[in-house]
Amino acid sequence: MKKHILLNLIVCWVIALLMNGVTPAWAAKVNDVVGQVDDRYAKTQDLQGTFTQETIIEGFESGFKSTGQFYLKKPGLLRWDYLEPSKEHIYVDGDAVMMYVPEHQQVVKGTLTQIAASKGPLALLLGVGKLSQQFTVLESPEAENGAQELPDLTLIPKPDGDTAPTIKEIILELFPDSYLIQTITIFETSGNISRVRFGDIQMNQGLSTDLLKFTVPQDVVVIDFPTF
Repeated sequence: MKKHILLNLIVCWVIALLMNGVTPAWAAKVNDVVGQVDDRYAKTQDLQGTFTQETIIEGFESGFKSTGQFYLKKPGLLRWDYLEPSKEHIYVDGDAVMMYVPEHQQVVKGTLTQIAASKGPLALLLGVGKLSQQFTVLESPEAENGAQELPDLTLIPKPDGDTAPTIKEIILELFPDSYLIQTITIFETSGNISRVRFGDIQMNQGLSTDLLKFTVPQDVVVIDFPTF
């Protein structure tokens, strides 16, 4: 199931990267805010921190919760470590993906273009494109009546050729004191809901590339991501 929502996790953290450090400009038009987001993204070289992920699967009464930490370095390097309740390590290097489960002594390798139904998040991860080109950005209704100090933002994926979207919308919530991303909630067209809450975010710390590169351990089985 974790592998099934890999794309959603990548979307989550790419959006967090884009929104990190946005200044308080909510009285301005949405396009002005998006411009500040894109500008901030251009100045961000690496990010690291912790996450808590909650996922609700359509048709199941209860969801599941995972915690871990992440590392991201431009252009195109991502390490996403699940630590609890079980360990799984996901490495993204450009278009290549390696998913390592120590308990199973197994690595699943594939590409983002195999897994991703939308090329928008991949383009953002690789450092090209702009938020406004991949999503329609809307302010929440609360922003119009002043009910919130900082409004939530809604991201609606734009059509990507003939590919049917798998994500209906993404809701962003910000920390009111720092304007950093607090929570990202993804609503899939299937009815699944993924919510990721970030913490302990550090930016531009000069992350070592070696930390985000993966070397397959000895005696570990490597299999290809299944194609359908």
